[in-house]
Amino acid sequence: MRLQCDVEVVSRQLPSLGLRPRARPARALLALGRQADKAAAAAKAPRPSGGGGRAGPGGLPGGGVYLVISTLKDKVGARYKLRENIEQFFTKYVEEGKATVRLKEPAVDVCLSKANSSNLKNFLSAVRLAHRGCDVEAIPPLSLVPVKTSEVEKLKTKMIITSKKDYPLTRNFPYSLEHLQTSYCKLARVDMRMLCLKKLRKLDLSHNHIKKLPATIGDLVNLQELNLSDNHLETFSVALCSSTLQKSLQSLDLSQNKIKALPVQFCQLRELIYLKLDDNELIRFPFKIGQLSNLRFLSASCNKLPFLPSDFKKLSLENLDLFGNPFEQPNLLVPTIQLKIPLTLLESSARATKDYRIPYGPHIVPSHLCQDLDTSKTCECGRSCVSCFIQATVTMNLHHVSHTVVLVDNMGGTEAPIICYFCSLHCYSQFLDRSLQSNR
Repeated sequence: MRLQCDVEVVSRQLPSLGLRPRARPARALLALGRQADKAAAAAKAPRPSGGGGRAGPGGLPGGGVYLVISTLKDKVGARYKLRENIEQFFTKYVEEGKATVRLKEPAVDVCLSKANSSNLKNFLSAVRLAHRGCDVEAIPPLSLVPVKTSEVEKLKTKMIITSKKDYPLTRNFPYSLEHLQTSYCKLARVDMRMLCLKKLRKLDLSHNHIKKLPATIGDLVNLQELNLSDNHLETFSVALCSSTLQKSLQSLDLSQNKIKALPVQFCQLRELIYLKLDDNELIRFPFKIGQLSNLRFLSASCNKLPFLPSDFKKLSLENLDLFGNPFEQPNLLVPTIQLKIPLTLLESSARATKDYRIPYGPHIVPSHLCQDLDTSKTCECGRSCVSCFIQATVTMNLHHVSHTVVLVDNMGGTEAPIICYFCSLHCYSQFLDRSLQSNR
């Protein structure tokens, strides 16, 4: 039984002597070892007739059981007897990979940290059995061979792999990784071993052949940066949008893929600060993109965007790049009319639900009505409209939503067409009059 973790051995006698412990946690390999049974060894050797052998220390057939702590400075390891020598276990934070074993003799606390929680639990169970004298024969004999340097080296938090020949096939990724990059490895899918790295903060899978993202990426609760550029993605999973990434993901790079549209649920990733969508096949932004209130850097150059959604006006960016999109020429005088006069009872009810912020859900109204309410439009007057409205495109200067704007085209323009919605003919005519007056 072995365990890799950080260890600090603290003497409990130092405070009584007016001294402070100066030791710092060191990377170590912990092991359990059984002292060789001299009697058993003697039994195998020739001896005079009538001679007898004695049991090992403590009367155990396998001798005493020891906790061996090996570090980079002491590769053979310091040994501590375990049989009836443990005063107390402290396991309140075992789920975080922390625990303390208090020994009677010598009077020290063996403080463990940065361990794999499941491995730590198993190791502590074995230590308890050794303390009680149970299953001693299953413990291997003590070894005098020094541990390998790789076993007691500092935790590895960063790994960068940039070629297929360096990709690990027969060994796992270090569980302590916080930054993992595997680029140019020709990966056709996300390696499931990566999804066990719960401490991962940055995952770079750029320049591969990945076509689909597993929903289990959302289980990486600490993931802040995800780079998927230059792959073969065609969609972005809806499941990821409703995962724990909502609270952690701050940077997402989906550039150089084949994505045509992002799901409506994408706007649930409200912690996003950086979003790169360059060189895809986007024909539209998410309808509620204005919900990304923390977004500061947006790049979506070289796509197929004909116009921007109405919600785009709610963004507050520092840098915006929409160069190379085939934006259509806006024409306020040629609107799309989906207005019924008088309004249907369903439309009137839906508008009232949104305007007065009345709670709704599938437990109150049918799910298809919930979807209609979730995709409601906002008129220029501030009121809501659901399925009855007038739609038109107008020109918007992108400096209204971003401090720095990359030119939209080679002509030096910083304007783009944006959709506007009107809940009635009155609102549309008023907006039209104001626009015509401002152009005079």
